[in-house]
Amino acid sequence: MGPELRLLAILLAILAAVALAYGAQFQNLAVSSSREKHIQPKGSLSLRELGQLILRPRWVSGTSLMFLGMLLQLGALSLAPLIVVQPIGAIALVITSLLNARHTKTRLNNATMFAIALSTFGVGGFVVTASQVAAQVELTDENLLRVLVLFVTVLVVFAALFFTVGKKAKALSYILGAGVLYGFVVTLAKVTIQRLYQMDYDFLTLVAVLSMIGAILLGGWFVQNAYASGPPDLVIAGLTVIDPIVAIAIAIGILGEAKDATLGSGALFSGFGLIAIFGVYLLSKVHPELRKPNTASV
Repeated sequence: MGPELRLLAILLAILAAVALAYGAQFQNLAVSSSREKHIQPKGSLSLRELGQLILRPRWVSGTSLMFLGMLLQLGALSLAPLIVVQPIGAIALVITSLLNARHTKTRLNNATMFAIALSTFGVGGFVVTASQVAAQVELTDENLLRVLVLFVTVLVVFAALFFTVGKKAKALSYILGAGVLYGFVVTLAKVTIQRLYQMDYDFLTLVAVLSMIGAILLGGWFVQNAYASGPPDLVIAGLTVIDPIVAIAIAIGILGEAKDATLGSGALFSGFGLIAIFGVYLLSKVHPELRKPNTASV
């Protein structure tokens, strides 16, 4: 693949990040205003509340922008390896933080800015490292089966957690869940595109598509609950860090997109990933909105 196509993929990924940021802000405003109208504290959404959101124009606008971002991301994934494209979404974290601070008139403290910088730096370093070693590889039936088995295992674990401790879940818990699920969405989208390129129109490809749709729906429910429990920039921080790390781990461990990576590259992957994750954790602890009175802890 030539550098021009890879550059176009990066541009599409940047545009997707912008759409994601504005979509997240609109969705969060819709969820927050709905809860304030009914005088409800931060916490998980009921199915009735989730159904009411569909009728709110601001939530529909946000969802449309998120869908546009997803289409742009799919375009980027069709042009470049997953481990190059996916981490670029971290740009959405910076945009969302500024949008939310302006809307809520919340002054972002130094600790919050440091946490955002850590996450962005970690993911940025991941992209630079990945772009040096990433390679498009042929997707075999065996590799696709491994991805699907792993996805089903994750669903079983989430189902068990939902029926045991689901009611006690806070913002960070929903964000982690959404990040993992969207990591699989991106991976399944990538493998579906690759299977179509390879002219593999078979049952496994259909299962991958249906699994992707299921992950989108469940991940979307997690995201809405996260909006109801915390600020949008914390939600986006989780999605733009946990999501690519999960997707990239699958791309490296199962799909073999980093088969040319050296031991040194592997160390850099790990180091930048840990920095990004710590940035999200720190943001969940120091964000001004989560330190206000009567705000649920994470």
